[in-house]
Amino acid sequence: MHTSAESSNPDEPAQSAPAEHPLVFVVEDEADIARLISHTLLSAGFSVQNFPDGRSLLSEAIRQAPALFLLDIMLPGDSGFVLCRQIRQTPSLAGASIIFLSAKVSEADKIYGLELGGDDYVTKPFSPRELVARVRSVLRVTRQQTPKEDEILTLGGIEINLSSMTVRVDGRNVLTTVREFRLLEYLATHRGRVLTRDQLLDGVWKETSFVTPRSVDVYIRRLREKIELNPRHPQYLKTLRGIGYRFELPR
Repeated sequence: MHTSAESSNPDEPAQSAPAEHPLVFVVEDEADIARLISHTLLSAGFSVQNFPDGRSLLSEAIRQAPALFLLDIMLPGDSGFVLCRQIRQTPSLAGASIIFLSAKVSEADKIYGLELGGDDYVTKPFSPRELVARVRSVLRVTRQQTPKEDEILTLGGIEINLSSMTVRVDGRNVLTTVREFRLLEYLATHRGRVLTRDQLLDGVWKETSFVTPRSVDVYIRRLREKIELNPRHPQYLKTLRGIGYRFELPR
């Protein structure tokens, strides 16, 4: 089932679905589940394109960038974990939201999905109402109001553009997911304050039920790998053992 428009020229930049009908790419090899997901999301006002595996996923996404990928993990060919890594390594897609769908319920699998760049993890079986709520929760982050004028936080060697949601470190562009950006923004705008994991969950994730205090550690680690010269000895994102984290300026 496919309700999204397609670009006639593969060399054109990726086009996004209209904001009122966000485009979701669903990668699910079980036909009945794929039909259920499509019906559920279409009824909720989303555009949907289905894929039984990941073979054409990236090429289609580059032609028309989806707002969100729903990735089953156990797929023929590349797994959902592999597809997630490929999406995050593709500059034009790196900022898209990703939700995993899986019958794998262990915390280790969920944490691994986060480490790869997932934004949420929905376990099977799931209710249609829950799925729509989780999709809306993840996409809501991307539609939070931003300043009308470019507002740039310059902190040491880091430039955080709150309007364009872009990050530069020592003059180079750094790709972040929307959730990573929101976490960095929250820490930077509260710089100097020690924030507990629960405070960060309330400030950045709010209604998302998937994340736990341990998940915050994963996101901090991901951010350190992107913005710190030496992630093992961070200059900006400091750990207060047993308490939480603090954004500091290098001395």
